[in-house]
Amino acid sequence: MRPDEIREMSSTDIAARVKELEEERFRLQFRSATEPLEDPLRLRVIRKDIARLKTVLREQQLKGTEGAAPATVAAKPAKKTTAKRAASKSAAKKSTRAAR
Repeated sequence: MRPDEIREMSSTDIAARVKELEEERFRLQFRSATEPLEDPLRLRVIRKDIARLKTVLREQQLKGTEGAAPATVAAKPAKKTTAKRAASKSAAKKSTRAAR
């Protein structure tokens, strides 16, 4: 499946196709454990198709929320070192130096 073909699909169609491919991949993996597959490379093709579909779906989601920061990329506040922790670190360094 080519990316330009995927971009022509709606997001609901893409999600449905991802679900179908994941089910097929599960069935093939299960069957490969019990018997040799006719086309073992089909697993690789399915896995890459799923990745392509999810990539285009994510592109569409980001395009729809253009200008807004994604929720998963929220900035984390910097850690503040407390006075006790800083004092214990410096004391540990001094005792290590003295032991040398």
